[in-house]
Amino acid sequence: MAEFPLDPMLSKTIVASDKYKCSDEIISIAAMLSVGNSIFYRPKDKQVHADNARLNFHTGNVGDHIALLKVYSSWKETNFSTQWCYENYIQVRSMKRARDVRDQLEGLLERVEIELTSNPNDLEPIKKAITSGFFPHSARLQKNGSYRTVKHPQTVHIHPSSGLAQVLPRWVVYHELVLTTKEYMRQVTELKPDWLVEIAPHYYQLKDVEDPVSKKMPRGEGRAS
Repeated sequence: MAEFPLDPMLSKTIVASDKYKCSDEIISIAAMLSVGNSIFYRPKDKQVHADNARLNFHTGNVGDHIALLKVYSSWKETNFSTQWCYENYIQVRSMKRARDVRDQLEGLLERVEIELTSNPNDLEPIKKAITSGFFPHSARLQKNGSYRTVKHPQTVHIHPSSGLAQVLPRWVVYHELVLTTKEYMRQVTELKPDWLVEIAPHYYQLKDVEDPVSKKMPRGEGRAS
C-alpha cells in the first residue's frame, strides 16, 4: 500500500483488486477519484444537456465509481479525444491529469507484482474491491430517506450530484463526506451487507449488518424498504 501515492483507502482498494482480478478497472477509478470532483462541468446555458450527458454514464444505476470508470473507458475508446470531452461536458484538463495518474499507477502495479487484470463485464468484483478499501465508509438507508453510517453512527445523505441520489439503495459505500447544508456522501456505490462481514470481519460483526426489524441479515442483498 505504501508504494502508491494515494490515500490509504484507495491504496487498499488497488491491493484488493488483485484478489478480485480487476486491477485494470480499479486503477482507472482510483485515477479519476484522485483528480477530485472536477470531471464534469455545467455551463449555465446548457445545464440540461450537461446533466443528461452525465446521467448517460450512470445508466443501470451502476453507482458513481463505475460511472467514472465508464467515462475514462469511453474517452480511451475515442483515442483520448478532446472533441468527445466537449460533447459530453467533461473537463479535458482533468481527464489528462487522470490519465497521467493512471499511467503512474500502472507502472507501480508492476513494481508491487500486482498483475494487470480486467473484468469489465462483471461489476461485483469491482464493487467488492472498492468495499475492501472503503469498508469503514458504509451506510444504511433509514426510513426517512437519509442514511446512517454503520460503525460510528451519524446521519448522512447522498450528494445530489450522485447517480444514486434518486435511487436510494439499501446499503452504500462512499468515497468521502462533504459538509455543506448537510453531511453529504460523495461518490457512492451500492453494496451487499454480507460483503462487509466477509471482507472486514475484524471490523464488522453479524449484528452490525442484521436487519433491525427481523434480526436477520438479508443474504446477499439489501432488503427493499
